[in-house]
Amino acid sequence: MCGIVGIFDIKEKREINRDLLSRMNESQYHRGPDEGGLHIEAGLGFGHRRLSIIDLATGQQPMVSRDKNAILTFNGEIYNFMELRKELEALGFTFQTHCDTEVILYGWQAWGEACVEKLRGMFAFAVWDRDRQTLFLARDRLGIKPLYYAELANGVFIFGSELKSLKVHPDLPKALDATAIEDYFGFGYVPDPKTIYKNVYKLEPGYCLTVKRGDKTYKPRQYWDIKFTPGPSQNEQTTGEELIERLREAVKIRLVADVPLGAFLSGGVDSSAVVAMMAGLSDNPVNTCSISFGDPAFNESQFAAQVAGRYHTAHRVEQVDPDDFSLIDQLAGLYDEPYADSSALPTYRVCELAKKQVTVVLSGDGGDENLAGYRRYRWHTYEDQMRSWLPDSVRKPVFGLLGRVYPKADWAPKIFRAKSTFESIARDSMEGYFHSVSVLSNELRSKLFSDQLKRDLQGYQAVEVFRRYVDNAPSDSPLSLVQYLDIKTYLPGDILTKVDRASMAHALEVRVPLLDHKLVEWMAGLQPDMKLRGREGKYIFKKSLESYLPNDILYRPKMGFSVPLDAWFKGPLKNKVREALLGETMTQCGMFNHSFLEHMVNQHQSGLRDYSSPIWSLLMFEAFLRNN
Repeated sequence: MCGIVGIFDIKEKREINRDLLSRMNESQYHRGPDEGGLHIEAGLGFGHRRLSIIDLATGQQPMVSRDKNAILTFNGEIYNFMELRKELEALGFTFQTHCDTEVILYGWQAWGEACVEKLRGMFAFAVWDRDRQTLFLARDRLGIKPLYYAELANGVFIFGSELKSLKVHPDLPKALDATAIEDYFGFGYVPDPKTIYKNVYKLEPGYCLTVKRGDKTYKPRQYWDIKFTPGPSQNEQTTGEELIERLREAVKIRLVADVPLGAFLSGGVDSSAVVAMMAGLSDNPVNTCSISFGDPAFNESQFAAQVAGRYHTAHRVEQVDPDDFSLIDQLAGLYDEPYADSSALPTYRVCELAKKQVTVVLSGDGGDENLAGYRRYRWHTYEDQMRSWLPDSVRKPVFGLLGRVYPKADWAPKIFRAKSTFESIARDSMEGYFHSVSVLSNELRSKLFSDQLKRDLQGYQAVEVFRRYVDNAPSDSPLSLVQYLDIKTYLPGDILTKVDRASMAHALEVRVPLLDHKLVEWMAGLQPDMKLRGREGKYIFKKSLESYLPNDILYRPKMGFSVPLDAWFKGPLKNKVREALLGETMTQCGMFNHSFLEHMVNQHQSGLRDYSSPIWSLLMFEAFLRNN
């Protein structure tokens, strides 16, 4: 994997500051420690940091076409590049390397903007076309690779793989966006296309952007979207067999590398399935790695060992200190903007472990979103049934009242998630799902924010992030609706961001076969009851894997990379929490209600309320403010 940066003068061909471009590039050294390169001409500068994976001897970037008319800087892997190379050779193009970079370069010259639709893989790239005086940027369909950009006041356009590369530029505006702060405390991350800064953006997954010299009216264009259109009807056995074949093919094309390759193995269904496919495709033992936790409530290492033993992998496991909170301040620098998924800590450690063995790993990310693995999907479908059974005139007031008084409603049926369920049912489907996934509820954010921040928001609420996608979202299935919303928000904003930064911090490339866009499109076309049947998420996936994995892997409760925040905040981090949340940084920023901050800390540390997630979100926001 790699890092890319660029400076483009939209207005005219002013000289590019080589030292500045170099510093922007070197800020991403960790993404590509093997090689670095710059390309500078009148009004344009590209930078590239390379992690060599394929064609180690050649393929250096930025890459210039043979006719000198096109220049490319690229981050990612294109898995169908050999097929595309044959197409391009038939069109008369000749190649000097054996890498996928050159295929993108000549793909641009052959097909223009449509080249991106032919690419199968993970990517973020920029092409400069001298003849057309055009800068073209693109990001892969699911958002596996990141791409940030901004236009500065002087008409200069800058971009990079990480926000830190843009922050090197002295003219980058760093005024915080109030709506991004609201989004952060709603979701735990800043969803695309916003960043924490005003007028600084992420290019959204499945989008491209064309900027022409002398024309400041550019606008991102969507080239791909996922459609939950039902495919041909198939029986359960046939569907399961086809799923395995499609997964095997997605894994197979991701095994090409000129460096050591392995897999994350958590002991969950998705990573175990990937390892099972890899083992069947490899003549040598698969390199696998996992981390263990001292607390059995968080420890999946025994299940990972079970899969490793079955497939005779070269397995490596290390135990993480249960009080491994030394990374808290480091994470603020790693993510560049507030990011509140606490599983970033163990993810960082497992990437650190993997790098001791390999340079490329395959992961099981994407299975939960595509095949309905999260428990919240099950709850949402239950709640949506309740919405459909009851008229709004009854549902909203009755369940709204139950949500407010729930602590005394001990008679509530066990089917409900207590207070949260009542509050969700009182809302419409989309607002109910937002309530389910939000880190801080609407009520809690209202109490937390200062009067000034509320004025700056002008009535804006984080649920508007979901509303952006309503027109294109599937409407005939409550399950498909929330899967679509997660694929647009949670997957790129949280899951893939977490893995990209944690892996790139160790110069480790992560490949995600369950996010192969062809496989994703096919899975989206499955009937909802093939994904969620009764209480069983990933139904058809688990059924299809029964001959590959034992039942106690397939059908045990989902655990995930959890962190014991509650115990930390009452114990070893008790003083740090008080110093951070009640200290000078949070007081002087003017964004928060100090008395409510103090109330939250006191309530949590006295054991009266569990504010673990809000406190972690605030800790990470405070760390960001200190490092901004």
